[in-house]
Amino acid sequence: MERILVSSCLMGRPVRYDGAAKPVEADLFGRWRAEGRLVPFCPEVSGGLAVPRPPAEIVGSGPVLDGAARIVTTTGVDVTEAFLRGAHLALAAARRAGARVALLKEGSPSCGSHRVYDGTFTGTSVPGAGVTTALLERSGIRVFSEDELNALESCLISLENPQGPPDGPQPAPG
Repeated sequence: MERILVSSCLMGRPVRYDGAAKPVEADLFGRWRAEGRLVPFCPEVSGGLAVPRPPAEIVGSGPVLDGAARIVTTTGVDVTEAFLRGAHLALAAARRAGARVALLKEGSPSCGSHRVYDGTFTGTSVPGAGVTTALLERSGIRVFSEDELNALESCLISLENPQGPPDGPQPAPG
């Protein structure tokens, strides 16, 4: 059974910067939870950041992993090292669990997979990936957002059945 590294906030844990959670209520997510597939992890808390904490955004252009950008709070504190530490701990957790896929919170400077905020703290999002997503993807782990549950399900099916369904009629279960 494939395991899924998942943002703790999506599991309903109050670990976001504002002390809230963003639980996913979809039936598919509930099934994965019941099957024991989910490996909850919060890179920001694991990296040493408190709950609650000031909002943080990626400032600069280019990958944080390459030192081309930093992650800074609204108060001007550079928290890049905590985010990097959390990203590496997330990768270690995924590897320990054997997870080849992750379900991470869109928009986060850690977990965003398609968009992040632009560093101006005006609520403007831009295409991009958070630092944890970038590290996981560089390491061969596919990352999906909470808006891509069906795509993640398709990926799980193909990972668990790499040859596809067998040809011919299937025996009746029983």
